Amino acid sequence: MSPANTSANTEPLRKHVKLLGRLLGEIISEAEGEAFYETIEAIRRLSKSARAKNDFEDLQHLLSPISNEKALGVARAFGQFLTLANIADQHHSTSHDHGQNPAAILHEAVSKLQTMNASQQALEDALDNLKIDLVLTAHPTEIIRRTMINKYAEIDQCLGMLEHEDTPSKQVKIVARLRSLITQIWYSRDFRVNRPSPIDEAKGGYAVVERSLWQAVPDFLRELDVMREQLNLPEAKLDWTPVKFSSWMGGDRDGNPNVTAAITQETLLLSQWQAADLLSHDLNTLIEELSVTECNQSVRDHVGDAHEPYRSLLRPLRDLLETQRTGLMHAIKDDKAAPIPLTKAQVLAPLELTYASLHECGMSIIAKGLLLDVIRRVHAFGPHLVTLDIRQESGRHSQAIAEIVAALGLGDYHQWTESERCEFLLKELNNPRPLLPRSFTGSDEVSEVLQTTRVIANHPREAFGAYVISMASSASDVLSVYLLMKEAGCQSMLPVAPLFETLSDLQNAQSVVQQLLELEGFCDYIKHYMMVMIGYSDSAKDAGVLAASWAQYQAQEALIKTCQAKGVALTLFHGRGGTIGRGGAPAQAALLSQPPGSLAQGLRVTEQGEMIRTKLGLPALAGNTLALYSSAILQANVSPPPKPKQEWRELMHRLADASCQHYRDYVRHNPDFLVYFREATPEQELANLPLGSRPARRRSGGGIETLRAIPWIFAWSQNRLLLPAWLGAGQALAEAIKDSNHQSVIQQMIADWPFFRTRISMLEMVFAKADLLIAEYYDDTLVSADYLPLGIALRQQLQQDATTVLDLLNQDQLLQHDEWGKESIRLRNIYTAPLNLLQAELLRRERNQSDTLVEQAIMVSIAGVAAGMRNTG
Repeated sequence: MSPANTSANTEPLRKHVKLLGRLLGEIISEAEGEAFYETIEAIRRLSKSARAKNDFEDLQHLLSPISNEKALGVARAFGQFLTLANIADQHHSTSHDHGQNPAAILHEAVSKLQTMNASQQALEDALDNLKIDLVLTAHPTEIIRRTMINKYAEIDQCLGMLEHEDTPSKQVKIVARLRSLITQIWYSRDFRVNRPSPIDEAKGGYAVVERSLWQAVPDFLRELDVMREQLNLPEAKLDWTPVKFSSWMGGDRDGNPNVTAAITQETLLLSQWQAADLLSHDLNTLIEELSVTECNQSVRDHVGDAHEPYRSLLRPLRDLLETQRTGLMHAIKDDKAAPIPLTKAQVLAPLELTYASLHECGMSIIAKGLLLDVIRRVHAFGPHLVTLDIRQESGRHSQAIAEIVAALGLGDYHQWTESERCEFLLKELNNPRPLLPRSFTGSDEVSEVLQTTRVIANHPREAFGAYVISMASSASDVLSVYLLMKEAGCQSMLPVAPLFETLSDLQNAQSVVQQLLELEGFCDYIKHYMMVMIGYSDSAKDAGVLAASWAQYQAQEALIKTCQAKGVALTLFHGRGGTIGRGGAPAQAALLSQPPGSLAQGLRVTEQGEMIRTKLGLPALAGNTLALYSSAILQANVSPPPKPKQEWRELMHRLADASCQHYRDYVRHNPDFLVYFREATPEQELANLPLGSRPARRRSGGGIETLRAIPWIFAWSQNRLLLPAWLGAGQALAEAIKDSNHQSVIQQMIADWPFFRTRISMLEMVFAKADLLIAEYYDDTLVSADYLPLGIALRQQLQQDATTVLDLLNQDQLLQHDEWGKESIRLRNIYTAPLNLLQAELLRRERNQSDTLVEQAIMVSIAGVAAGMRNTG
């Protein structure tokens, strides 16, 4: 729930939730009969009373004997209510009447900046250099169909109309439309039947651009214009591009055999088509609008004696875009040759001529209208809509180089030392002759890598963001990718971003980058610019959330220092997810808790799965997200957070080591843990559900280490134990505060160090969202007797850790200073608990005997619980 949602301004929210709930109830009653509706109401009442008694026995007796068919209906009813409640919540949090909005967020940022005693030049530089690159990724937790998302968006619009319409007859009409939409949802299939392909995922991402971001970006930039005025700063330059978007959809092939070079090529064509389509519509509107006849000499030189010069100037661009759109569609559908990609400069040239002429001729008000919005869209999205990242695992590149080296008769690359590899790779990078022999034919895996680099070479540099290497651990991992791109004929290299994921990778990150930068000529080769990706998910899965957080912080500090010493500009790319266990946190708190200097080159961060819909899916949501990110970046760069004191560092080292040990004692060293995890959560069932194009595991078999971080966290969120977000941290804190000296230092860290304060705040939120009663119910229903003691121990540990956090915060209860947040969780639990209990029963049935109806009901319950928790993977 947004911080704006305090008890003083939630009446409109309650009114909307009540209206949507009433309409859903009426529709269920009409569709399924009064008896079924009464069952739903009985379950709701029992869930509410169970909370008061702290006992689910009565609710269990009602749900356990329910038929499979009826279970599906119950799961749908409670899941739909939680989804509708979320829509109302999101609408309320972004409403200009009583919620957050970009103007209010940025106005607050202006007030803070003005108290920082920063010079006008510092403020101007901070705004001019503001950079936000949000990288859209598809992950296997978003299971809502696009058609449902569109209906949810229209419900949001209807709520907005209701707020501002006081004519009874029109209100009745709006409510009728809401009833129609909810009826459509009830009678529609909730989720996909088959797994989405990478192309389906890419189309989903492009739909968010079309439906939301295309409007949100220029609207938001106008709010930043106002911010500049409030700070008495000059107007922004025409090419100012503080916001852009990238994507992994169709480019992320790490562990996903479904993403091939052909898929990447199709993805690139689709993004160009979508950009051409959107820009064509904009050009048509501009041409209709610009009927004025006066222009400057530059425009006249282009259009001759045309009576309507701007229309004459812009029509060829409009026609070019429409021709491009048609050609791209033929290439995609009919496998015909694709047209040469347009460049940003081609599209901008006539638009900028028009803008300059209108200003020169005294028509600035026209220039700063729709035309400025279109120019800014071209800068933000360009003719490629989003820049595509390529991601591949480091071993694939090593294998490619090894096979090439073997074909050349130069030996066994795998047996070379790291220095020998780097020497060879650097020498070949600077060698103008081709490395690949004409007769070379590699293995299927290597052939795929080489085809991917050829796709990169065949498109303009501006179509791509970065080449990300997962499981990077050495300088040669980076050099090998540069060499493979050179061999493919890339005229302009993408930044190659090593991704440091595990605890040891993070601890080794600085030495890898330093080795690279000390190689002769390398800094010049990369033009003194580098990108490094910090992994949050796998490091937390590897070492626990507290140890991972500290490793991420230290890695960033060390990387910043190393790059500064070599005169290299460093962009840190944050691989965050939506949950705390994957680095998720409120936007401002997360950014302001990073090391000083980490945002100097702006913010590049992943937005994954269902969080794209939650944070960017509507223009109002996207505007808020961009405003929150911007205000935090500006504050961090104008007045960086404090560097931690030496005694804080020393204690943080002890806390991280202890928490890692406690975490691994359970996850790695307890022989019962893997079986317990698979029995107590829906991890096994998640792998079989159509939740994403990528397999849930990097490779078949194995234990926790082969499981991707997303289903690992998603599974624990379903049984409400939320283990990845807290395990190990509380134990380490409890041990530390036994020493009175440590206790006082920790209090200082909470008060004065944003990094540490945010960690404690996130733990408090996790403990508030966890539900020990439900976690125990899953154990009792699903876990074999031999493994029940482990569940008991984990729940006891969570209780002890929550008490530790309360003691540190000097509070009697969790969320003591966030009454609405506490109330929101309480209200949602009434509707989420039946889904949890039902899911546990359905999992029990499915594991005894597979049934299609049960599988469907499990999927519905998973989505419903995710909606109730407000985040998943």
